[in-house]
Amino acid sequence: MTAFRYQALDREGQREDGVLDADSPRAARTKLRERGLLPLKVELVSAGVGRVRGSHSKLNSAALVLVTQQLSSLLNAGLPLERALAAVIEQSEQEASRRVLEGLRSEILQGSSFASALAEQAVVFPPLYRALVDAGEHSGRLGAVMARLAEYLERRARARQKVIQALAYPAAVMLVALLVVAGLMSYVVPQVVGVFVATRQALPWLTRALMALSSHLREWGLVLGLVLCLAVLLCRWLLKRRAWRQAVERRVLGLPVIGRLVLALNTARMSSTLAILVASGVPLLSSLSTVRPLLSLTVLQDALAGAAAGVREGQSLAQALGQARLFPPVLVHLIGSGEASGQLAQMLERAAEQQQQEVERRLATFTALMEPLLILLMGGVVMVIVLAVMLPIIDMNQMVR
Repeated sequence: MTAFRYQALDREGQREDGVLDADSPRAARTKLRERGLLPLKVELVSAGVGRVRGSHSKLNSAALVLVTQQLSSLLNAGLPLERALAAVIEQSEQEASRRVLEGLRSEILQGSSFASALAEQAVVFPPLYRALVDAGEHSGRLGAVMARLAEYLERRARARQKVIQALAYPAAVMLVALLVVAGLMSYVVPQVVGVFVATRQALPWLTRALMALSSHLREWGLVLGLVLCLAVLLCRWLLKRRAWRQAVERRVLGLPVIGRLVLALNTARMSSTLAILVASGVPLLSSLSTVRPLLSLTVLQDALAGAAAGVREGQSLAQALGQARLFPPVLVHLIGSGEASGQLAQMLERAAEQQQQEVERRLATFTALMEPLLILLMGGVVMVIVLAVMLPIIDMNQMVR
């Protein structure tokens, strides 16, 4: 049996899209007519059809979580994988999800394993996803592994959302402040101060400085914007060079609040991913190689690679991580306790929770510091502009008296 995607009209003239199994396109059309449908288009669903061909077919994080949750529920209910995929396809409302799942189902109907079918669409399904599915198939606990994977993806999406929400307010305040100052300097200040220039009044030094700055911004604003864009491009090019990137990362990690926050974000992701991989039966060395690309800092990636080399030579994971002197001591001690007690997965999960709590504390501290600092900075800039405008008015009133 092969999967075919069809487009057909029902008795009321409404178009119906779906997937059915048949031995040939003719057999598929016959099945459609038996169901009272007029076939318009019948095509074979192959890996090439389901494979991602652009950004419009790539699943976002929410769609991936939903698909994983649905598959885990159906598999745990006892449905075979092929029927579970067919049910999810019928329930899916997104064209991208249907295309991806149809490609997977077609590969499975042709005899491929679920992990092999996922590997055909590596752009959609990350290495962690594929590794866990492969471990679940080999252990015969695919439903349980998919349920654990769905919980992990949902938890990671919530953590990402918390970070975005915490950083959104400072970023919005900074953007509004820059726009307000740019508007004042480009349009308001020249018109107001121009009145005093026409009276040939001697202006205070603050007003003259503000006028000079406003004039330069209006004359050289485009050039300054171009220079800033070139500077950003240069920084991005330099950050692609490993030596420069690692030097910047080490400086970032040394910052008082931001450094601890970035480290906690990476270690929380690392420990939670290791926990689900180890609990699913993936070997430790394979788990470390899967986790390494998930870290956003190259210095931590290199440290984890060194730890994997140490584990390969016979060291414990805690000893190998401790030698790097980059990972939090609490994380290293919890991993050591898990290795000593034979409960590494549980201790990794506890370490992930501890690091996630650290992230939330650091985010709260960061936002608590940024809000008053941004308000003070914005208020100071506006105060300087107001003083530059008001000082000539005060001088004029004194002259009149």
